[in-house]
Amino acid sequence: MARILIAEDDPSVRVLVSRALGLEGHEVTVAEDGELALDILVERDGDFDFVLSDIRMPAMTGIELAHEIGASWPDLPVLLMTGYAEQKEAAEDLAAIIEGVVEKPFSIAEIRREVGRILAEREVEKQADDTGDAGDLPIRRCA
Repeated sequence: MARILIAEDDPSVRVLVSRALGLEGHEVTVAEDGELALDILVERDGDFDFVLSDIRMPAMTGIELAHEIGASWPDLPVLLMTGYAEQKEAAEDLAAIIEGVVEKPFSIAEIRREVGRILAEREVEKQADDTGDAGDLPIRRCA
């Protein structure tokens, strides 16, 4: 399964999401804020399949983290989470470097479905790249 990095400052959300994705078979690493997430990414040279990040966090926001990821690891998919409408609007300007924004509160089923959808789309893209056939790639949807 996938190697997923979760950046979330709220301990209850961080535990809930990490357990939900871990039970799906993913290898989950957690960080309490964007700065720590970036440190982990640098330490592991971006060796993750997916990053799931809250937008509003101390030290470094999810939007700032997404910019750093886009600059250093442009093929690493990022999905943002927020409970604030104005932050969702701010994240829409990142459509080129994020996969979308999930609104809090969300159910375990919703987050699993969204992560699974993005990972499946990335796998199709990777297979198309490996064969040189773009075929009918799915259109990326950014919320």
